[in-house]
Amino acid sequence: MNLKTKPINCLGHTAVSEITRCKPIPGNKGRCLMTAGSYVVCWALLLIMWVTVGGGIVGADEKPKRPPMPLINAPLLFNTKQADAVMASLQLFPATSAWHEDISKLPVQPNSTRMIEGIGANKNLAWNLDMGFVIVPGNQKKIAVKLVLYPDESDPGPYPMPDNAPIEGWPLMGGDLANVQRVGGGDRHVIVLDPVNGRLFEFYQGRRTDGGWQAACAAVFDITSNKLRPPGWTSSDAAGLPILPAVVRYDECERGFIDHALRFTVRRTRKSYLYPATHQAGRTTEIDVPAMGERFRLKAGVDVSHFPPYARAIAQALKTYGMLVADNGGDWRISVAPDDRIQGLDALRALKGSDFEVVQSTGEKAGPRAGR
Repeated sequence: MNLKTKPINCLGHTAVSEITRCKPIPGNKGRCLMTAGSYVVCWALLLIMWVTVGGGIVGADEKPKRPPMPLINAPLLFNTKQADAVMASLQLFPATSAWHEDISKLPVQPNSTRMIEGIGANKNLAWNLDMGFVIVPGNQKKIAVKLVLYPDESDPGPYPMPDNAPIEGWPLMGGDLANVQRVGGGDRHVIVLDPVNGRLFEFYQGRRTDGGWQAACAAVFDITSNKLRPPGWTSSDAAGLPILPAVVRYDECERGFIDHALRFTVRRTRKSYLYPATHQAGRTTEIDVPAMGERFRLKAGVDVSHFPPYARAIAQALKTYGMLVADNGGDWRISVAPDDRIQGLDALRALKGSDFEVVQSTGEKAGPRAGR
């Protein structure tokens, strides 16, 4: 451990000197882990600036600077202030990734209208309060997880699965976490983030048993890289994509700026996938049915200025970064963390399928990844 006293520079303002642990963070060059005291000073300044820009919503071209990452000494559940502090400091995947790519100027697919009509031009945008997660320290104990359905398309363990790993939908679904980890049906996604080592662990149908944890599939992602899963491989999402970088979180709603694409579901997908997806789960080859990874964008002319702050931040992200078809499910359903602090989303129901358009997505070596 390298401990030293140093002034913390936050947006040009030098905060009170704090004891900081200067350990490089993967994918976050030049940043150090810092203590809670210095974090609070820096974060307060950032909040003041964000609240005064655009009525609390930062413009599409005005990305706020990220504060340094605080120390992580124990597993942190997503719906806590401690987890907010970590996530506010972290960028999941490189700026050149498909998640952070500005697609607001990309051309529209020629068959966009037909694809929209096939999903439902008059259907309202909806959301699932589904994808929670837990943040673990870099030295979290790793354990074996029994893979029961897709072992050949899973990344090998062991995995840093903590005792308090939340199951999809918890806590809003109710029930004691220890019991929810063991009983119940559905997709049961489990998401574990290790930001110090730059790794994201996602499990499909995770369940705790008397013999330990088991899952249908385990996918591990390097959050500092644009590397995809092997072609044809699934993940905890049917599209082979990571889930967490596409989930709406409280910390970004609160700051008024979401800097990534969202994930959403449709009932019917075709037997194909587009970058950055690696897997398909469709039953048709109809070209007017969306593929996994198909990217949709909220039309620029749709007025969302009257939306409450959190809904407005989401709508702006849908204009700038769009949303990717990630799984089969209810039509037009985006993923929002099951965090009861996220309020005021009802305004999103005013958006309909006809307010969106399908864009011609860039590929692995195009857009911000060209020449890399």
